[in-house]
Amino acid sequence: MAEQETDYLIIGAGAVGLAFADTLIDEDPDCHITIVDKHARPGGHWNDAYSFVALHQPSATYGVNSMEMCPDRRDEHGHNAGMFPLAKHAEILAYYSRLMTERLIPSGRVSYFPLTEYLAQDGTRHSGRSILSGEEHSFTVRRKLVDATWFQTSVPSTHKPGFDIGDGTRFAIPGDLPQLWKDPENLPAHYCILGGGKTAMDTTVWLLEAGVAPERIDWVRPRDSWMFNRRLLQPARHAIEDLVQFQIDLVECADASESGDEMFAMLGERGTMLRIDPEVTPKMFHFAVISEGEIELLRRITRVHRGKRVTALEPDAMLFGKERIAMPAGTLFVDCTATAVPFHARENKQPFFDGDRITLQLAQVPFVPYSAALAAFLEANFETDAEKNNLVPPAPLTDSTDTYPYAVMANLMSTAILSGNEKTNAWNAKSRLHPTGPAIAQMMKVQDPRLAALAKVGPKIQRHMPGFIKLGMAAKAIHEAQ
Repeated sequence: MAEQETDYLIIGAGAVGLAFADTLIDEDPDCHITIVDKHARPGGHWNDAYSFVALHQPSATYGVNSMEMCPDRRDEHGHNAGMFPLAKHAEILAYYSRLMTERLIPSGRVSYFPLTEYLAQDGTRHSGRSILSGEEHSFTVRRKLVDATWFQTSVPSTHKPGFDIGDGTRFAIPGDLPQLWKDPENLPAHYCILGGGKTAMDTTVWLLEAGVAPERIDWVRPRDSWMFNRRLLQPARHAIEDLVQFQIDLVECADASESGDEMFAMLGERGTMLRIDPEVTPKMFHFAVISEGEIELLRRITRVHRGKRVTALEPDAMLFGKERIAMPAGTLFVDCTATAVPFHARENKQPFFDGDRITLQLAQVPFVPYSAALAAFLEANFETDAEKNNLVPPAPLTDSTDTYPYAVMANLMSTAILSGNEKTNAWNAKSRLHPTGPAIAQMMKVQDPRLAALAKVGPKIQRHMPGFIKLGMAAKAIHEAQ
């Protein structure tokens, strides 16, 4: 058995674990970090994702603090034209590989064990096992175990379908689609997308942009979803006015609403939120970000099956319980039913900091890498668990229009807590992963004239807080009752 000693043992080399490690080696120059991960290379679930996946939000605030992910320039073509880049699958994996091989390991303070499964803890000793060789590892942890697996991200390639698939049925996951060219004599005559989330939207857009006619696509959409308008969420250094207006929209619409549905309807009227079908009122909200161009493409699909979940597939039909719907011969069913994050399974049952364990969760929704990097900063710069946990109460990962106002309220509370602390406020001002901190700091440094307009935002938001908090507390009650 191989014996290792380390200060911090991080389980997971994905976006969460790597954002934590990247910040910690700067904030605590004396610590040693060991990272174990089941994948063969850094990047976590991105290793398993379909090849045409891309970030939903601009890459400016994704990844780790020490490295930019994409060039700072606008896209000139496609449905993201005029907006800032969304890192693609290959770019994301290359980014995390560079981080590991050019920064973390060369630091001399990071050990990396890919293809390694974490097993168990016995006091300060932790065990792991090499997946391919079976060799066992023993890690003596001088300080803390860092659990970077809380999100349990699921993607189609690692997801088990929740329905029966009959013999002879043509079935695929999104990652299979770019390989269809290899069998040109057996191309699908028809496609059926299963699932209503962002993966299904990405897949549908990919098929349309690849030249598949809309009438050759059916779409099973159990729930429709609201989505953020990407145009309003561009990097703060270029479009801070839009980000500020976005926050004002949230608070104003919440204050004027009696329910989450009313709030979303008002946000939809303003263009802050988008939906595919203007005649359908979505109940789902999973923090997806989309462009108006993608929405226009998705609206071209008219063969939509709503409010139903597939229970079985046959070569020429799909079943919804006892209902059987015939499909064209040769239909390829594409499974997009994996839930990226199992919302209800990941309730906040533990704090970030608990003795010899750190559980990396969300400090603010949906800023995953930022939350992990912030936890590393707190670990290195504050003494007690109580101090740290008071600064990062875990944010609620809500999934519906009814409960989203609670997440907005929690984010605003977190912003107030962190800006009220001298250390965290200063760190936010230089953290690349923070959505507005560095941009505002630079504006203050050069006395940007836009500061005058920003100074009016606080009082404007404050006027709407009583009604906003009322709606947020009602949404919290719904969330906790689920």
